[in-house]
Amino acid sequence: MTIRRLPETIINRIAAGEVVERPASAVKELVENAIDAGASRIDVVVRDGGRALISVVDNGRGMMADDLTLAMMRHATSKLPEDDLFNISSLGFRGEALASIGAVSRMTLTSRQQGAAEAWSLSVEGGKIGTLQPAAHPPGTRVEICDLFYATPVRLKFLKTARTELDHINDAIKRLAMSHEDIGFSLSDGERHLIRLEPSSGDLLDQRIKRLGAVMGREFADNAIPIDAEREGARLTGYAGLPTLNRGNTAKQFLFVNDRPVRDKLLYGALRGAYREFLASDRHPLVALFLDLPADMVDINVHPAKAEVRFRDAAMVRGLIVGAVRHALAGAGHRASTTVASAALGAVHASGLSLGGGMSGTGYSQSIPGELAEQAAEFYRPLAGLDGPPSAPSVVMENAEEPASDFPLGVARAQLHETYIVAQTVDGIVIVDQHAAHERLVHERIKRGIEEGGVNRQGLLIPEVVELEEMSVARIEAHGAELLELGLAVESFGPGAVVVREIPALLGECDVQGLVRDLADDLAESADALTLKERLGDVAATMACHGSVRAGRRLNGAEMNALLREMEATPHSGQCSHGRPTYVELKLVDIEKLFGRR
Repeated sequence: MTIRRLPETIINRIAAGEVVERPASAVKELVENAIDAGASRIDVVVRDGGRALISVVDNGRGMMADDLTLAMMRHATSKLPEDDLFNISSLGFRGEALASIGAVSRMTLTSRQQGAAEAWSLSVEGGKIGTLQPAAHPPGTRVEICDLFYATPVRLKFLKTARTELDHINDAIKRLAMSHEDIGFSLSDGERHLIRLEPSSGDLLDQRIKRLGAVMGREFADNAIPIDAEREGARLTGYAGLPTLNRGNTAKQFLFVNDRPVRDKLLYGALRGAYREFLASDRHPLVALFLDLPADMVDINVHPAKAEVRFRDAAMVRGLIVGAVRHALAGAGHRASTTVASAALGAVHASGLSLGGGMSGTGYSQSIPGELAEQAAEFYRPLAGLDGPPSAPSVVMENAEEPASDFPLGVARAQLHETYIVAQTVDGIVIVDQHAAHERLVHERIKRGIEEGGVNRQGLLIPEVVELEEMSVARIEAHGAELLELGLAVESFGPGAVVVREIPALLGECDVQGLVRDLADDLAESADALTLKERLGDVAATMACHGSVRAGRRLNGAEMNALLREMEATPHSGQCSHGRPTYVELKLVDIEKLFGRR
């Protein structure tokens, strides 16, 4: 067969397959163009999830009549004045977006340059460019796209429901809005506004938290820690959520490089490393981080969608993120997110219980219909001759004179079920899970011991032999020096066993057999790419779990208060090594709501 050059319309449609994957891709490209044009206001309207209509209007610099036709040509752009792909300061630079979108839709481009007397309009249908027409339009640009993918019906069949496509558009605009706080954004489906963001003012971090709160929600704004760090010309700013504010997926993780939203594996990996000691593997933090670095230190020309980047010094970038986030989390001290108390109160309400205003003695809400409520009351009425349920084991501190106002976590007043410490604060109560709290404290002690040159060890009177699979024995033996630094002296004892001669002194009495088996499992799951300290952090967490005060152990008043005081002085003590909260704080106003007093 004869080799021939494909028609320009087919070339553009092929290119559109990479640039315009779905309606959200077209919206993203057009909004980026508006940002590059210096707009302070960008309004987007879509119908049928972007299939029927996409309209993007901005008040940017606008274009002259001749520029409209040129803009529809592939690889025509004003954003590379010196043709230098390693010095890109704009969001767009490839000159493909308009040509690709016009190749698969019916598009009308209307623009008026700032200071010009009139506007001009140009229509494109399936890649065929029409003639310029004078138009009425304020300074700025309007792009209207109708019947997206009509020229490539196969792609049209692969689109999801209108609701799903609208969600993707919503996400694309929010990501761009988060990194451009000085621009107002709106998104409408023709009937209602899904996004309406006004420009933010103030310094950089103030602007960002206002915009992030509007996009990610008040919960994030109330429970996020500011990040501002620099290293070797790169600066990282933004906000990281407390570990106790987490989700089951990464949908609330937003990462930006030079104000460009990206989905980069290196950055997500660094984020996992930063939270590794504070969250279980199936939980994910909420963050919005902005990395700014010189253009020659990053390559954004990796993929037409511009969502992937490559760094000249990837190790430096990873170290900056891990170090900055961990430093910020350490600075949060014992603080836990306010959502912990909200979740506890929500669980009470979700159970259908109402301590105030309900039926006497039943705990049921007045919302139950009268006849059914009477039947329920009869069912739950105590049997004759019984005074009520047996009392649960508890320790109540009598004559406690220490004022609660002196301490953030209050003063211990009781221990319930030999598991939970109840402390009184100046304006509420704190309920502490003694096992989870002590687990974090032991974890931090082990880490401090490593930093100070090694954890103190105590020898076992009778060395403990632990039987393991041969591969597990090999892993334990290979990490013997690291485990010794953690205070655990363990060595091979034949092909299927190890012997433990010393354990960390701070663990006291612990299940050595269970500890070693758990450590072997941790080492099997650790990725080779992890740094030494990260592996040691995992091992320290496992040791802490085995060495902490167990649920079911009765504590006296001095022990309870000592635990509270150490929590206040220990970083990260608001959550255990798996990201679960170590305490719940209820304000008096919350308690009064439970009893219907407010």
